[in-house]
Amino acid sequence: MDTQVLKPTDDNIEYAGCLIAKGQLVAFPTETVYGLGADALNGAAVSEIFRAKGRPGDNPLIVHVSAPEEIEPLVTEMPAMAQKLMARFWPGPMTLIFPKSERIPDEVSAGLDTVGIRMPSNPVARDLIRRSGCPIAAPSANRSGRPSPTTAAHVYEDMNGRIPVILDGGPCEVGLESTVIDARFSVPVILRPGGITPEMIREAAGDVRLDEHIMAPVAEGERVRSPGMKYRHYAPKARTIIFEGTPEKVIAEICRRYDAEQAVGGSPAILGFENHDYGGRRVLSLGVPDHPDEAASRLFAALRELDTEKRTLALCEAVSLDGIGLAVMNRMGRAAAFDIVCLE
Repeated sequence: MDTQVLKPTDDNIEYAGCLIAKGQLVAFPTETVYGLGADALNGAAVSEIFRAKGRPGDNPLIVHVSAPEEIEPLVTEMPAMAQKLMARFWPGPMTLIFPKSERIPDEVSAGLDTVGIRMPSNPVARDLIRRSGCPIAAPSANRSGRPSPTTAAHVYEDMNGRIPVILDGGPCEVGLESTVIDARFSVPVILRPGGITPEMIREAAGDVRLDEHIMAPVAEGERVRSPGMKYRHYAPKARTIIFEGTPEKVIAEICRRYDAEQAVGGSPAILGFENHDYGGRRVLSLGVPDHPDEAASRLFAALRELDTEKRTLALCEAVSLDGIGLAVMNRMGRAAAFDIVCLE
């Protein structure tokens, strides 16, 4: 199969929508990362997502809609808290967990009685959903376990020959997958952090809880309610370690480990802040410490660059957990299998 990379013109979006309607796969841009989409109501088409990605079948998918009224046939209940959050944050990078209707196939929900639904703010994504005439199930458009794609080139790197079309909408704005929230109860629970931060949700809802697995692995055999919770995700081939502590201690320890790796013939690299001095060592920039949104938009591209450069060791500076920094640390932590060194 030859994979076409197409600009999102009206004709090309119409063509991509027809492919979705016929049970085929299309990669498309959202404000978070690129998605790999199929008709969410077609179990056979959804199964092709798992085949193309090499994704475990017990990892649920998120359903994308173009308007709030498209949700009703997909769910059995519209909780009051979910409606409040939808009114505040949709369209945008927020997925809500609902009790699913029988229209949602088990291939989407991984056998759960719930389904995650979101309405993206990216106009190409919403136009594609409208033209396909169906809700679109879409995880990130990468091979399973790899860093998520934030450009069409990243998608092509992983999916060339596996899918017919990639719609190239340019770089993604947020750079991390959506915030996933279980809003079936009076206090919403964040299952996966993202661009809609805990602080934003608390302001809208009055309170918020964080799932215990946001910065910790899920136990073997435990079922998950959201994508991005169970498996080692977003991972480069290089061993990845995160360092927490004062800048002075972190920089000194990273430099020591970098030099030790080089001394035995390895090829290390640093994911660090550009205002920190690493003495000419190879640094992939996460921006500056006071702007975790820069780290969010750069992280996945940096993790992919580690593989392009055939790095054997990635030494990462921790990011503050404030705001979107929690989402950055969640992704970085999973990439490192939560190998975090505290230097306080």
